[in-house]
Amino acid sequence: MQVGSVTTPFGRRPMTLALVRRQLNSAEIKPGKSVEKWKVFRDASEARALLGIQDRALAVLDALLTFYPEAELAQDRAMIVFPSNAQLSVRAHGIASATLRRQLAALVNAGLIVRKDSANGKRFARKDRAGEVEDAYGFDLSPLLARAEELAQMAQRVAADRAQFRRTKEALTICRRDVRKLISAAMEEGASGNWGAIEAMYVELVGRIPRTPVIGDLVAILDEMEILRSEVLNLLEMQMNSENMSSNDAPNERHIQNSNTESTRELEPSSEKERGAKPEVKPQPKREPIKAFPLGMVLQACPEIAMYGPDGAISSWRELMAAAVVVRSMLGVSPSAYQDACEAMGPENAAATMACILERAGHINSAGGYLRNLTDKARRGEFSLGPVLMALLRANPVVARSA
Repeated sequence: MQVGSVTTPFGRRPMTLALVRRQLNSAEIKPGKSVEKWKVFRDASEARALLGIQDRALAVLDALLTFYPEAELAQDRAMIVFPSNAQLSVRAHGIASATLRRQLAALVNAGLIVRKDSANGKRFARKDRAGEVEDAYGFDLSPLLARAEELAQMAQRVAADRAQFRRTKEALTICRRDVRKLISAAMEEGASGNWGAIEAMYVELVGRIPRTPVIGDLVAILDEMEILRSEVLNLLEMQMNSENMSSNDAPNERHIQNSNTESTRELEPSSEKERGAKPEVKPQPKREPIKAFPLGMVLQACPEIAMYGPDGAISSWRELMAAAVVVRSMLGVSPSAYQDACEAMGPENAAATMACILERAGHINSAGGYLRNLTDKARRGEFSLGPVLMALLRANPVVARSA
């Protein structure tokens, strides 16, 4: 078998250390190793972007493999093919000579084939008296066998990336549709809220989608679009809860007005104290708690809070709330102000709010006053973390994307 020897290219083509390394790697094929040649070709085709080759180079590689008579590339067989350029051009669908030479060089540079040139640069085979090939000069296909596992892994990685890209693009399309239709419904039916500002945020997000996006672009925009969708749904749910509470209060009032006022007990001249009755206390409508955003989203938007967690990291809501207490003390927020925030927003949202305040500490004169203002808005149902988190995510794009 003609492997293991390092040969230099004929003519003006230079020799490089990369070519030496590829030839040495081809000589280290394990004994008995074999692989189906068209499977390797399919893997190389799938991984062409990672290999840096074009479709025409694959057409040339396909043509070279047709000159190899066996169905499998095997370590115990010669893997050198020696077609002329004219024969290669015919099997590569009539590719031009200049293009053929460029694509052969691309296959060599990608480490898929190795040249084994004769003394005069011609490609031929020398046979013995029995008709067996004794020596051959042309293109060595052994790198395909040597890199079979690597090419298979590259093909799997490309397929996984393509699937992730497709899923992310579909998710962004659905999320984009949801936000657009929810905003339109809210504006057409006169729902309360600053829907003009929310629509402007949506238009700005859509405008950032590139014409030919990559997976990183889609993931970053999808994260922000999902935050916007959560914010829109949160606003609509708060309004519907408010309308339900108002409609529930009306029947109660009618029931009190229509009650029997001629009861003998009510006509008896006795005091409330004598009857032992307790004054009626009208139950206050209970406001739905503010929904907490995902912990990962909060940490992406507010990376500074992680330094106050155990070992400089935060992995649970409990750790975030403990870190928020430390930050509260550091920023001079009184315990009563933070306790009010916890009661109005919920402990998770209060901790997330402290993380946002820490992130913008250089732009806030009084952290305690700022928190009390947000607490008052939360009591009135006018506060949500969505816009704050989105603004911080846009301000920390590198942190959000790496996370």
